[in-house]
This record gives sequence, structure tokens and C-alpha cells, in this order.
Amino acid sequence: MVESPGRDDGWQAVPEPGSGWRRVVQVPMRDGAALAADVYAAGPDPGPRPVLLERTPYGRRTARGSDGAFESWNPPPPEAVCRRFVERGYHVVRQDCRGRGDSGGTFVKYLNEAEDGYDTVEWIAAQPWCDGRVATMGVSYAAHAQSALASLGTPSLSAMFLDSGGFASAYETGVRLGGAFELKQATWAFARARTSAATLGDPVRGAALASESIEEWFRHLPWRRGHSPLRHAPEYEDYLFEQWEHGRFGPYWQQLGIYGRGRFDQFPDVPSLHISSWYDPYIRTAVENFHELGARKTSPAYLVLGPWTHGRRSVSYAGDVDFGPEAPLDGNLAADYAEFRADWFDARLSSAPPRDPAVRYFRMGGGSGRRTAEGRLDHGGRWLAGSTWPPEHAHTAEFRLTADGGLTTEPGGLTPEPGALAGYLEYDHDPRDPVPTIGGQVTSGEPVMAGGAFDQRPDDRTYSLTGSRLPLASRPDVLTFQTAPLERDVVVAGPVVARLTVSSTAVDTDFTVKLIDVHPPSADYPAGFAMNLTDGILRCRYRDSFESPSPLEPGRLYDVTVHAPDTANLFARGHRIRVDISSSNFPRFDVNSGTGAPETTDRRRVVATNRVYVDGRSTVTLHVLTEEPA
Repeated sequence: MVESPGRDDGWQAVPEPGSGWRRVVQVPMRDGAALAADVYAAGPDPGPRPVLLERTPYGRRTARGSDGAFESWNPPPPEAVCRRFVERGYHVVRQDCRGRGDSGGTFVKYLNEAEDGYDTVEWIAAQPWCDGRVATMGVSYAAHAQSALASLGTPSLSAMFLDSGGFASAYETGVRLGGAFELKQATWAFARARTSAATLGDPVRGAALASESIEEWFRHLPWRRGHSPLRHAPEYEDYLFEQWEHGRFGPYWQQLGIYGRGRFDQFPDVPSLHISSWYDPYIRTAVENFHELGARKTSPAYLVLGPWTHGRRSVSYAGDVDFGPEAPLDGNLAADYAEFRADWFDARLSSAPPRDPAVRYFRMGGGSGRRTAEGRLDHGGRWLAGSTWPPEHAHTAEFRLTADGGLTTEPGGLTPEPGALAGYLEYDHDPRDPVPTIGGQVTSGEPVMAGGAFDQRPDDRTYSLTGSRLPLASRPDVLTFQTAPLERDVVVAGPVVARLTVSSTAVDTDFTVKLIDVHPPSADYPAGFAMNLTDGILRCRYRDSFESPSPLEPGRLYDVTVHAPDTANLFARGHRIRVDISSSNFPRFDVNSGTGAPETTDRRRVVATNRVYVDGRSTVTLHVLTEEPA
């Protein structure tokens, strides 16, 4: 008999490459909806064990790259992953989120996961095959789903393993950054709409979505309701525009599921692990969750920060840069990702005192700088451990921006009195010709953008509205500030903060900041290699408050702060530390029109002449290590 994925046919033998038994269950929700889940167990009459729960919108039986690699699989099928946990003494439950896969109800991104997750955990805890302990795990959306259910104080929750997600504040990490909208939400919605149950069951809707070119639609922003590639899937268009239209921070952004910050005290007091990576959008939320739960709870919190893109922890590279044999989680932190998780749950759910360091992070840099056989820059790096983040030995160093394009910690340039003029550099920000995104902390952006480390020079893979192939530093709307070639290695580990004095001719504009490691010219890279590390953005209407935006007064000087997510990198002797400042990073973020009008209804574009005041008025603060752990 062929098992029906959505029907409870009783316990069935798990097909190869799994082992043991599996049963489909329908988990009742408080509103009457039923969510489909698979229970994996060692036998058809399972006794009580701790249960590992993963909730996903991607299909509970779908293999995903975020599950890592082991044995002959990359990615492994879910049956093989669950086999590993069952062999270690756990039952596993994998559940389709509401409105996805075989689950009932209507999918609304993020906003159903708190109550649905709470109900699922408590239902599992009451089953005879559960010993009362339910631990959660998962990557990206499955991590957001964990923090969502924890925000309701779910009493049977025993531990959380949050990888590349778990919103502290979706407004500030994941959906928006610095007030600008992350357009990966649009590419994600379009991809998920094409695989939704409604689409798969409606050939006309499927054909309509398949006929749309998301790349072409990105050339004609802003979209409007009913006039977007998602108009054929109105439930997906609705939630996307809900996110996009709520520009200011307020009650919408304080809802269950997307604002853990307002409910940290309600989180259960349980061990938690927070994983992210330097080219993942969720670094800031992982760091905040680690700090807040570690400070508010008696149970330990742990932080792991790698050099990967989103969930790609089994490879040694990100984009066009390779970080060496120490970079993968596999073979370094554990045999593989499944083993790493099982080891962590074993330690957290036992009474043995914890022995893991609180923080493990990968410091990039120190490689040969040559081109690998696979065609990537050998940047190198190594794993380090500590008790806190930023590392204990880090101190802040303030780098001044100078009128000649310098970046220096040397004193010089008297700070003018407030309101007085100073040296400045200016450029025109034309919304019709935005600075193209080249790598960075991007996920789910395909086919228009991809994350990782790249030379900051467009090529055939770069989505650009104009098609230039010159380095970004050559653009007149990119200000470049860099040190002289370093006389010694400099290690940076922590967040990046730019404090700029600016003015604009427009009533609103953005400022972007990007930290770059400039490799010198070599035989393999005759023009050098400008490797992006981290970048941030600020929409100036939110310079004083995300809750109460206010327009700029054209020509007036303002002090603004732009935050870029954390990084860790060794700038080798002979390299340069570089900071690029501009006013766009597209298609990662929507482009500021300069009119001050709402992003989703504005049909006009205004060229903004933007100034950055230097020689004592604008600085970038880095966390520099005085000594590196052995």
C-alpha cells in the first residue's frame, strides 16, 4: 500500500534511507484547523522519549540544503536525518506549517506560528510516546517558528536550537533594516506562491505565475496591489504588501511571531543555541537573542557564528571566496550537522554540567590570497572560542573619514562647532541608477541576487539596471575611504557602526555603509580583490525614531548612525581596510525615491544631491582585537 502523506494510515515502516517507523498525525489547533505532521519513532508501539520538533513551510518531506550533508547525501532526505535522531534516543516530529504542505488553514507568513507552535508542543507533550520534554530545532523559517512559540511561554518546551533565524525584531532584521525594505521578501513570496497548495491544485493559476518574469518585474518597482507578479496568488500578495506598507515601527511590527524583543521575559527558561553566519541576514537577531536570553534566564545560551551564507554550513566557501578547510561545520565542530545537533540536545537534556564554550566564531582571513582550483579567492580563517560577544579582548577603534578618501585612526581635523561648515564630499543619488547588490547578507533572493563574499565589481551574475561592469568604487555615487596598506595584521570582531554628518537636497534619502577587505594586486588577481564583509543602511526619515519618521530639511546638516551587522576578519599586512558609503544597494533593498512618499504608492523619482561631511565629522567604529585567543 502506498502511504498518503496527508492521511493517518497508522504506523508505517520508514522507507529507505530511513529506518524505524513513521506515522502521519493531524494536530488540532485552537481554532479548529488541523496541521499535518510526521512522527518518527524506533518502533510501531513507541514508548516515551524526548521529542524533537521542527515546523516548516517548505514541506515536511522535502530535502533541504539547510539540513547539511552527510554520508552520500547533500542534502540528505528527511528520512535519513530523522533516522540519526531516532538512533540517538529521540522521537522526531516534522510538521507542515498552516496552509502549507498537507496542513489546513491559510498561510500568512510568520503571524500564525506562535499559537500554532504552542498548540503543537503541548499536544506532543500530552502523547503517550512523549516523556514530557519537547525540544525545537530548525533553520530560517523553522527558527522563526521557534522564537514565536517561545514568546507565549510554552510550558512543555525544553530546549531551542535556532539556526539562522528567530526574530528579536523582524522590523530591524529580516524584513527591514534601518527602515529600508528587504526585497528578498518579494522573491521569497513569489517562489512560495508557485509551490503553494492552491497553485499546485489550479493549473490556470500555476500557468499564470509561471508566465511572470520576476527579474523584469524588479525593473519596474514599486509594485502596487493587483499590479505585481503576485496578483495571481492574492493571499501571498496581501501579506507581502502588509509588510511593505507598514513603513514605520508600530503595532503591526509588535505582533506575535515577529517581535521576540517585547516578550523575552515570557520565553521559557530553557537552554538555547543561536547559529548564524557572516553572510546570513540574521546575524543581529542571533546575537541579540543570545545576549537577552543569556542575561534573563538561568539556563545557558550559546552562540555560533560561521563564515557561510544562509544555512550553507557544510561548505568552505561563500560566493567567490573560500575560507579553508576549517570553515565547514562538518569535521570541525562535529562530524556533521546532524551529529552536532544530536550532541547538543544530549548535553542540554541531561543533568551533566555544560562544558561547551558560550561562543564559537569563525575569524575570516589569513589565507594565501591565491585562486583555488575551483576559482575562488583563498581567504582562509580559523575557529575561535570565548565567553561573550564581541570577544573579551576586543576594544573599539574609531576611524575618521577624510576628504582625500582616507580612513585613519590618527588624530586630525578639528571637530567644528555644531552647525558650522566642514569639508564634505557630495554625489548625486539617482533612484533610476541604484548601486547594484554584489553579495552580502542575502538569502532567498534568487534569481535576482545571491549572498556571499565577492569582488565588488559587477559581472554577468550581477542584477543591474544599467549594466556597467566597472568596479563599484568607480561610480560617482559611491564614496570610498580606505587605509594605507597595513603594516601589521589587524583583527576586527564585532558590529560595525558609522556615525555620519550628512545633508541632502531631498526630503528623504538613504545612506549605506559597506566594510571591505582590499586584497592587493597579485598574479591571480592583477586588479586586486575588494572583498565585502558586512553592510548596513539607514532610511533618513527614521534617523531619530523608527516609530515617528520625519522628513529632512533640504540642506540642513544631520548626525545619523548606520549600523552594519557583526563580522570577524583578519585584515592581513599589506591589505587595506575600506569603507564604501552610498545611498542604495539594489536589489537587496528597495530604492529610496527621494520624495518622502510611501514606498508602495510612490510613482515619482527625485535625484538627491547628498553630502557626507568629513575631516572630524564622520567616523566608523570597529571592534579590534588586542590579542587573538590561542
